[in-house]
Amino acid sequence: MAATMLKHFFIILCFCASSMLQAQSSSIDTNETVKDSLKRKAFIEHLGNGYFPTKYFNFDLRYLIKYNQYEALRTGLGGITNDALSKSFRINGYLVYGFGDDKFKYNAGGAYRLAKKTNTWLSASYTDDLQETGSTKFLTDKRFFQFFEPRLLNISLFHAHVTKTLGLEHQINPKLITESEFSISHIDPTYNYAYVVDNQSFSEFDISSAKFAVQWSPFSHYEDSRQGLKEVEKGFPKFTFQYTKSFKDAFKSDFNFSKFDFRTIYEFGDEKASYSQIVLVAGIANGDIPLTHLYHAYPNNINKETILQRFSVAGINSFETMYFNEFFSDKFTTLQFKHYLKPFNVSPSHKPQMVLIMRYALGSIDHPERHENITFGSLDKGYTESGFELNKLLFGFGLSFTYRYGAYHLPNIEDNIALKFTFNVTL
Repeated sequence: MAATMLKHFFIILCFCASSMLQAQSSSIDTNETVKDSLKRKAFIEHLGNGYFPTKYFNFDLRYLIKYNQYEALRTGLGGITNDALSKSFRINGYLVYGFGDDKFKYNAGGAYRLAKKTNTWLSASYTDDLQETGSTKFLTDKRFFQFFEPRLLNISLFHAHVTKTLGLEHQINPKLITESEFSISHIDPTYNYAYVVDNQSFSEFDISSAKFAVQWSPFSHYEDSRQGLKEVEKGFPKFTFQYTKSFKDAFKSDFNFSKFDFRTIYEFGDEKASYSQIVLVAGIANGDIPLTHLYHAYPNNINKETILQRFSVAGINSFETMYFNEFFSDKFTTLQFKHYLKPFNVSPSHKPQMVLIMRYALGSIDHPERHENITFGSLDKGYTESGFELNKLLFGFGLSFTYRYGAYHLPNIEDNIALKFTFNVTL
């Protein structure tokens, strides 16, 4: 009897041990699966932000390959150190080469974290590169990545600049981010241009300026993540403000001017069904301000004769029927309205979407006679265009149709029409 009980006890003990080992093995497998899943998710998030991550350094995909009308093919490498190397400092830079102008461009910079709680960083950089004339960038738009930047293909008006920058990022709270910058730039337009002021003609010039920007998202909700604070619930409207002041004679600066820029974005509706988006952008510049620092309305139409010759790829918030270098302003505002219809449920993986679009621009310019060797118009009569996009028809590609009407309607009907591809890919 004792032997039988011992035998049964031994069988039960072996069964319990086997069950425990299986549970432990299952737990390890589950943990490994979760870890792998998190790694894949983090990797995809990095790619979505335009980075290819490695152990200590994240390669910046924005610099791999681009094309524009001045440089033609532009290619190179760039990136930034990540938290695995240090959470207290970062080093960033890039080196690119333009085959059209046969020149290298580069940037080198670094930053040191002054306070973790407020995500306060002190940074410095040196840049020798090109910038589109008339373009305005908000400092707080720190990271904006597209796999394909369609508008860039058609840009022809650039100015070369060598810029030294000292900057400070500070987060008052998750919904209120500030960034300030002091920069010294030597600017040399790549096109035939001269700015005349006080009986002096400047074909190249120096500008020393200070910028202060604020991004306010009062209705968004944020949570901590491995990459820092992440917006988990978008709230609208969102607001961005930026003030720029240039100081004449400071570090040999040639001009004295100021700029105030504003943008607000508002969305309403259901992104899974149908929704609308309104984007309002405005800017005002006062003082002696050369063409390089004026405003355009983000035109995206090539100066060619026929519709098919102008066939290219539509931008995201650009005026598709407005020709490049057609208008410049020192005071302007643009209003863009998009209504996204509910996607067509063709199949689980194929859901094209129709977007209805209306755009309006208004602007003016003082002293256009100061800008020599270049001809452009004013937007004081109000510019309007409307159309639609049919997105994600095949492999992320779609089609757009836009028509120009109103005060700037052109005599030849074809010249008012823009027919283009669209491209939308989301990770």
